[in-house]
Amino acid sequence: MPCNFNFFRCMQFLMLLLITACTSGENPAADGNPENEGTKKTAILLINHGSRSNEWKRQLLELERRVSSRVAAIEGIDTLSTAFMEHAEPSIAASLRNLDRKGYTDIIVIPVFLSVGTHVFDDIPTIIGQKQNPTTIEQMKLDGIEHYIPLARTHLSRPLEFSELIGKNVLRRAQALSANPSEEGLVLVGYGSSGFQENWEHLFRNTGKQVCKEGGFGGYTTAWCGHVAHYSPDSAASAIRRILKKHERAIVIPLLVSFSEKFQIGIIGEGVNAVDDNEKRVRYKPDSILPDGELEAWIVKMAKTHAAAIRTGKTLQ
Repeated sequence: MPCNFNFFRCMQFLMLLLITACTSGENPAADGNPENEGTKKTAILLINHGSRSNEWKRQLLELERRVSSRVAAIEGIDTLSTAFMEHAEPSIAASLRNLDRKGYTDIIVIPVFLSVGTHVFDDIPTIIGQKQNPTTIEQMKLDGIEHYIPLARTHLSRPLEFSELIGKNVLRRAQALSANPSEEGLVLVGYGSSGFQENWEHLFRNTGKQVCKEGGFGGYTTAWCGHVAHYSPDSAASAIRRILKKHERAIVIPLLVSFSEKFQIGIIGEGVNAVDDNEKRVRYKPDSILPDGELEAWIVKMAKTHAAAIRTGKTLQ
């Protein structure tokens, strides 16, 4: 009996080990690239949505260039690059694969997206292997977006909503267009995911209140140039008309990270042009959040925070 009992307990232990190994939810690369075991080699990957617009891509690559020297000075950081989710190259998957080939053990992924949305919450974690959502993976296949689980450990930074730079950015741009703030109202125009409408509205409300308080503007309203694949100038035109009922002039600010002819000119611009007397009563510059020194400083801060956590073995919340 003792021998049989011990044999039975041994078999239980072996089965438990087997089950644990087969059902673990950890990324198979949780210990980093095995070729570099015992060393740490860390990369920063700036990720954005991507666009067919050459100017959109140029601004994002210019952002990389502007922060490169400061990021290179951070202890433990070896390289910095930019990847695009779709419509531009290099893709996220191609960039991750390239970093794997070069033997990086850790990749700090910084999403240069405005606020929380489907891309930050679901798509990017799925693309980099932190999340396994069959529906998202299938949709990405249909959209031609590759899903790649890197050998390196990935560390995903929070998006721009949680910094204070959005209000400062909008204030600076609004003041550049303003003649008399007390007689003017702001129209904040964005593009978002309908599933995260509440998050977007919260961000825009906070931004509008902050800019009106600090800049002395008479009021604000919000508009959308699109949700996912549905684009229209009507929301911008309606928002401008709402402001002009109460204020002498409307100042229109696009809350888009980069510039695209399609959005800033083709959609928002068309909305502006649809408003009567727009040449006298509407101030609009088809610009974007970039370039912005505060955004650059935010990227450097995120890079420092994650690099320090990797060096010390801490887990960020």
